[in-house]
Amino acid sequence: MNRIGTQLASQLSLVSLDGRRRPGPPALVLVAHGSRDPRALATIRTLLDRVRELRPGLPVHLGHIELNEPLLTDTLAALDAREVPDAVLVPLLLGRGYHVKQDIPEMAAAARVHTRVAAPLGPHPLLVETLYERLVEAGWRTRMSEAERRASGVVLAAAGSRDPQSAVDTRRTAQLLAERLGVPVLPAYASAAAPDVPTALRAMAARGRRRVAVAAYFTAPGRFATQSAEAAPWLASAPLGAHPAMARLILHRYDQTVATPAAVVKPARIPA
Repeated sequence: MNRIGTQLASQLSLVSLDGRRRPGPPALVLVAHGSRDPRALATIRTLLDRVRELRPGLPVHLGHIELNEPLLTDTLAALDAREVPDAVLVPLLLGRGYHVKQDIPEMAAAARVHTRVAAPLGPHPLLVETLYERLVEAGWRTRMSEAERRASGVVLAAAGSRDPQSAVDTRRTAQLLAERLGVPVLPAYASAAAPDVPTALRAMAARGRRRVAVAAYFTAPGRFATQSAEAAPWLASAPLGAHPAMARLILHRYDQTVATPAAVVKPARIPA
């Protein structure tokens, strides 16, 4: 009943006192990378449901950069066909890189609908909280003796990018997670950047860290997450997935962008 009441109140808020419909909020388009692993799409759809539950009445859509349907270009075309005037694109990506800087802005600029592109999800404390809780779920002890703490560490396994700013963002997340856990956290990458996960694990062992967990800094299950987990000598956490904090972070990025007019991407000029 509470949910129905909230949805009704949201719908009534779009009607002015004279009976005319007020302009609704910009649509939220969650932009996922895409994966051949069917678990990834299922996870992202669950995450979308969490976002909708937190913000009833907000139009929430999904678009992929590649590999999965709907593609972002098709989602934006469908919004234009429905005469949706404005959309905010929230990348389901964890740092700055080619997709954030090139692919998504180019797709947005080519669309007829007005679009605003949000910042990537990371780095952000809500991501760190999700990483922490995933580690605890995997068996990380919240209370350790000083001897256990001196023997423990974490390798933060990320996808990797050739863009140096992506590595800066991952290192910042590793720093925040280290402060949260009270143990060293080394970033490592599944592709395109160094060190890889096995190299980071050896570096931890060389420092006397015998109890090393691998924290999956991936939005959903997939090949990179599986490979990283298989390299773990002790325990490995699940990807960030549809954790409630992820849904809150998506809405936070959406709200930030709505409040920033400078983030508008002009629609493409269509020849007469």
